[in-house]
Amino acid sequence: MEGDAVIRVALADDQLLVRAGFRALLQAEPDVEVVGEASTGAELLELVRRHPVDVVLMDIRMPDGDGLWATEQIAADPALAGVRVVIVTTFELDEYVARAVRAGASGFLVKDTEPVDLIRAVRVVASGDALLSPGVTKRLLERMATGLRDAPDAERLAALTEREREVLRLVGQGLTNDEVARELVLSPLTAKTHVSRIMAKLHARDRVHLVVVAYESGLVAPGWR
Repeated sequence: MEGDAVIRVALADDQLLVRAGFRALLQAEPDVEVVGEASTGAELLELVRRHPVDVVLMDIRMPDGDGLWATEQIAADPALAGVRVVIVTTFELDEYVARAVRAGASGFLVKDTEPVDLIRAVRVVASGDALLSPGVTKRLLERMATGLRDAPDAERLAALTEREREVLRLVGQGLTNDEVARELVLSPLTAKTHVSRIMAKLHARDRVHLVVVAYESGLVAPGWR
């Protein structure tokens, strides 16, 4: 996104009070605009196809198409490639959140998140970054890796060099670019360049999905580090 651009946000939650609270917080920010609200997954899809949206704050449990289904629909639609989904949930780590991240969400928040963290989250995701701390990434993906794929899909990594596989393995373990650089004795800029190239080769929407690929390909296994 452009530095001075207004971030267009859609709210999807079947509880009116939750949406009203999020709207009040976000509308108070000069660089954020709430472009619409939805109480079901189907309503949300209509909304994002009708209005340009940068970030969706998505509840998991909604009628008429839950958040998981809606996330999958958004991720599968090339016309919505610029839409980033943040799952907003009551529980920090549950199976639905893990599946939503695998389906295409860029991160998640718990509903009792501090207001300043909610606003920061919207800006982080709108800029193209992932919204998962390393520790949370590791726990979440370990949960996700259990039972969601029968066998590793190593062929997904065929386009990567050996060095890029090393970098991806560390990203999959939740390391930041600076930590990757220290681990492999690289400059931070070189590490960042490697990560960008890996994302391009694997057609990853964001860093979260690099972590997903690292697990699904068998490059990282639950409990590694």
